[in-house]
Amino acid sequence: MKVKNTFTSISENLMSTFKNRGIPDAVLEQFQVVGSNLFVRGLITSHGGNMSIRRGDRIIITRSGCMLGHIGERDLVEAGIDDSDTPETASSEIAVHRAIYRHTPALAVVHAHPSYAIALSIADDRIEPLDVEGSYYMPNVPIIGRGEKVYGGKMADDIAKALIDNRAAVVYAHGSFAAGRDLYEALHYTSTLQESCRIIAIVRQLNHKKH
Repeated sequence: MKVKNTFTSISENLMSTFKNRGIPDAVLEQFQVVGSNLFVRGLITSHGGNMSIRRGDRIIITRSGCMLGHIGERDLVEAGIDDSDTPETASSEIAVHRAIYRHTPALAVVHAHPSYAIALSIADDRIEPLDVEGSYYMPNVPIIGRGEKVYGGKMADDIAKALIDNRAAVVYAHGSFAAGRDLYEALHYTSTLQESCRIIAIVRQLNHKKH
């Protein structure tokens, strides 16, 4: 399913350039709300996952090893959209985030470790949700790097290209990447993916009991 180019600008309060300024309260709050949701919903471990938003030719990304469930201003790092401006503290997945912004109109990216989605990436060649909500938002979820150890920014272009036509993609045995107009939308797709994968697992268990 072709994802429509509906990624539009969000509030003017977030449009100002980040360079040489502190992180705006509205931006920090968005990271905090989404990070807390990811942790509470079991979509990440205590120090797993990463998130970013794009503002023009700059991005704000979580620092390496931060606790997404307890984000403070020091946990957000500003970087350029190109490789020439990469702070040492930025998430190791920054290459993937940059590739997604180069290949898609996304304004936000969430990388999480949803357990059911990871399990299905190991068991199946692709993920096709059975439930109504999942099949509406993501009828076919691509699995990237099957059989390979993919981590720390590897296969960035492959992941990004998968998100041109899909709202989420799963990296084999590793985790998911979801793109949206903001972090809230990327969270929505991440949680929808996890729930759809959980339903697939439940259906398989029930069918197994019948036989």
